[in-house]
Amino acid sequence: QVQLVESGGGLVQAGGSLTLSCVISGNSYSGYAMAWFRQVPGIERQFVASISWIGGAGMYAEFVKNRFIISKDNAKNTLYLQMSDLRPEDTGVYYCAGGSGSFYAYEYKLWGQGTQVTVSS
Repeated sequence: QVQLVESGGGLVQAGGSLTLSCVISGNSYSGYAMAWFRQVPGIERQFVASISWIGGAGMYAEFVKNRFIISKDNAKNTLYLQMSDLRPEDTGVYYCAGGSGSFYAYEYKLWGQGTQVTVSS
């Protein structure tokens, strides 16, 4: 059984940077893509970025373009999200997920437990 474990969240000042990691453990991941979503209380999970697990093509939500970079290390079975120029509105719980690569959370069947990112102003 495949499991996803995120790490790297924390408290950072506006303008700062963080890098999130998501380790895929258990069986080798055989899905099409991996993604990062984020969630704040009362709001649906919001797509942040996705990447093809084989090809490496990335896709980003408009509000993170030119600030966040999604990447992967297939040999380490690890997904990353490099976040820079962080803003208070980036605050939330960040989840990694395995699925279709689309914007829609319902197309992802595999989820981690999440890691909290808090950006102070």
